[in-house]
Amino acid sequence: MTDEQRYGLSTDSMRALAANFTPPGGRRLKIGIFVCPGFIPMDIIGAQSVFGIVGAEIHLIWKRIELVEGFPAYPTMPTTTFADCPDDLDAVVVGMIPPEMVADPDVIDFFLHQGKKAKNIIATCSGVLVVGAAGLLKGRRATSNANVVGYLADLGATPIPGSDVVIDGNLYTSGPATGSFDASLLLLAALCSEDVARYVELALEYDPRPPFKTGTPELAGSELAERGRQDMLPFNSAFHRASVAAYGRVTNG
Repeated sequence: MTDEQRYGLSTDSMRALAANFTPPGGRRLKIGIFVCPGFIPMDIIGAQSVFGIVGAEIHLIWKRIELVEGFPAYPTMPTTTFADCPDDLDAVVVGMIPPEMVADPDVIDFFLHQGKKAKNIIATCSGVLVVGAAGLLKGRRATSNANVVGYLADLGATPIPGSDVVIDGNLYTSGPATGSFDASLLLLAALCSEDVARYVELALEYDPRPPFKTGTPELAGSELAERGRQDMLPFNSAFHRASVAAYGRVTNG
């Protein structure tokens, strides 16, 4: 696979379109996006879109170059292995993944390494627990989705309820889905300029207008919110156990 094919630039029209969004100064950002079996595409697509449109060098990172299944129905081919991942990423990005992946020492070792090397971290939804499992939330403010934000204290963080982006130094955490766009636009403004981020927001016509307005527990009401909490409880509890166990291994040596 050529670089042009990897970045969707194998046609003249897309190369010309991409040139419109090249940030001033010409420095190409390097963004690492973690993928694995069972990863949730909606939690990383914001980063892929926001940074991709400005011509960032995007690495889809997994242990091996092999097809992994995004859930639901989103087969994805990684482009970079743990071993070959650059050590000078402008950001490493992670969204929700299965708890089995958090229990994998190779995954936690990757985040331990990249958490110290990458200039910034974007963690969306339960992906915040992944970086917490690697000890990267200790002493920091962070948020996540409504059903797991309370778990963050067990990983050394100060939990901030709500799905708005919480920025603590080089750590950008958010709730699910649109949080990936929000965090990425804010980081793009910090890395390039607010003018660049504003233009990208316009290009994406990013202006969420949810049709049913049930996107938070408060808006959904107690009955629907409790149904959602109960349906996700087995998954979230497994995620909590795996992340606390990994955090224990990391912090206790």
